[in-house]
Amino acid sequence: MRNDDMGGEDERGFFAEGPIKPPAETTEPAIDKPHYHGHRERLRQRFAEAGSDALSDYELLELFLFRSIPRADTKGPAKALLKRFGSLAGVIGAPSQRLCEEPGIGEAAARDLKLAGALARRMLKSEFMGRQVLASWSKVIDYCHAAMAYEPREQFRILFLDKKNRLIADEVQQTGTVDHTPVYPREIVRRALELSASAVILVHNHPSGDPTPSQADIQMTKTVVETAEPLGITVHDHIIIGASGHVSFRGTHLI
Repeated sequence: MRNDDMGGEDERGFFAEGPIKPPAETTEPAIDKPHYHGHRERLRQRFAEAGSDALSDYELLELFLFRSIPRADTKGPAKALLKRFGSLAGVIGAPSQRLCEEPGIGEAAARDLKLAGALARRMLKSEFMGRQVLASWSKVIDYCHAAMAYEPREQFRILFLDKKNRLIADEVQQTGTVDHTPVYPREIVRRALELSASAVILVHNHPSGDPTPSQADIQMTKTVVETAEPLGITVHDHIIIGASGHVSFRGTHLI
């Protein structure tokens, strides 16, 4: 068919689509990075370049929490933990259930904090393992403080020593209440004989934080000494650990 058979109109006009417009540009909405993203990188950089001394306690704690809290701000939880428990040692030593009471601290973060405490205690203990304990006294105190100062209940711990005053065993014999733990002098002596220990150091904590010995502590220590001495077992010391410090019975002439 010719064009003039359709009134002179080009059939292409029936199918014309009009001028082709360039496709509209589509832009993805900008995704803002969380506000703490840059802060994390800066904190990591400061630690890498200047070490821990360049960071405050709360900054070290929030840096530690990055791994267990990957998608939230850790500054607030870190400051809240320090305010509640008083110090880094208090945070690390706090029970898991109390850590989880803080907003932003879940089971993973609490577990990591307890792991950090376990590593710290193991490190401190390794510094006097196999050595004469009496020659590493400050390390013994540091270890006992890390292990017991923030426990919510009283624990009675015994360090068993050989003839050269090297550590044979470190055992928690009893766990009691917030202000009392039962102690059995004959059990202490029996266990020392089982381990062929020549000496012991008694350690217990006061959850109140005050390491001042009570009359019951003094009498109990006297009974242990009197029970152990006839069997050739020396009680080198009885140390009471509190969050505010420690008291040595040997150092205060109570033994």
